[in-house]
Amino acid sequence: MAPIRGIARPLLAALFVWGGIDEIRHPKDKLDLADRLLRQLRVDQDPGSVVRAHGAVEVVAGSTLALGIAPRLSALTLLGALVPTTVAGHPFWEEEEPSTRGAQQVQFLKNLAIVGGLLLAAVDTAGRPSVGWWARRAAARGVERVEHLVPGRD
Repeated sequence: MAPIRGIARPLLAALFVWGGIDEIRHPKDKLDLADRLLRQLRVDQDPGSVVRAHGAVEVVAGSTLALGIAPRLSALTLLGALVPTTVAGHPFWEEEEPSTRGAQQVQFLKNLAIVGGLLLAAVDTAGRPSVGWWARRAAARGVERVEHLVPGRD
């Protein structure tokens, strides 16, 4: 897989940095959504604090992703922040009005596309071997070292 380099990570991250700053500055815009999600999860927290904390996570993880600082962890953090807000914020399956349902479905699918980009960023090793590669290599070397101990093996 080709590494995600150049402008791709900052472009993906810009959405989160911008959105996070907006959530911190204007939490009232997201209070209803946060309150509904917290009630569904049966969590007793102040929705305003949750919105601001979510915004802060987006700003920090988005910034580190854009700068290439721990990009895999940053992408996974953003993924963890995006999935619940997508499900809670765009429940098109609950809408009865066709135009509203369609608009929510478009936003839901847009967020799924962003999830795809975050997944690509999360598995991108920037050309370095992944943890899985190192584990397979170590296992193969271990097998090679032990094979000569098995009777009947050449």
